[in-house]
Amino acid sequence: MKHEIFETNVIILAVGILITVAIGGLVQLVPLYTMEQTIEKVDGMRPYTPLELAGRNIYVREGCYTCHSQQVRPFRDEVERYGHYSLAAESMYDHPFQWGSKRTGPDLARVGGKYSNDWHVAHMIDPRSIVPESVMPGYPFLAENDLDVDDIADHLKTLRIVGVPYTDDQIAAAAEDLATQANGEEGDTDALMARYPKAPIGDFDGDPSRVTELDALIAYMQMLGTLVDFTSYKPEMDYR
Repeated sequence: MKHEIFETNVIILAVGILITVAIGGLVQLVPLYTMEQTIEKVDGMRPYTPLELAGRNIYVREGCYTCHSQQVRPFRDEVERYGHYSLAAESMYDHPFQWGSKRTGPDLARVGGKYSNDWHVAHMIDPRSIVPESVMPGYPFLAENDLDVDDIADHLKTLRIVGVPYTDDQIAAAAEDLATQANGEEGDTDALMARYPKAPIGDFDGDPSRVTELDALIAYMQMLGTLVDFTSYKPEMDYR
């Protein structure tokens, strides 16, 4: 039998495996080097606002990704429960991404706008006041901690180094945009919306006298999944 030589000689078998793996790897990798962009461009995607970015940092700091994923997989049961399956472009400005690997709680990829700010405040302070069977710990201290905004412009500068397209104007106005989004009644909201379309604006934690970590976290959650208009979205390629 022709394959007997591979079954009786371990060196020839190893060489054959290496050649097969090398060919398979080249078939997968070489086409990527001929493409300028491997992520399909999607209308509506933008970098995080300074307030959303601060909230995302808190989300990562508190380990929310260990119980909540941010990836709707392309399966019927997930799409019916959470909405349109996740697109690669929706994570293109995430460093690191928050896809997650476990769902103790529900997926949050499309949680933006699903609940009111008041709902989020109550849920973060005492989850069981909203969902009696919840095992999520409470985070009341977020409403007590003032948000540290002194270095927010530096955060934008750092992310620009790794490819997030923050402009000089966005960096210069970072602190002002953060305050405007967290208040909504003061500051140039038109300029904020021009820089960051569809940014949720308002007093997120119910305390207009200060900007807290809870303001930032809720602002981040209220924009998740809201940037892409899936009523008009059409993929560039149909993989079915």
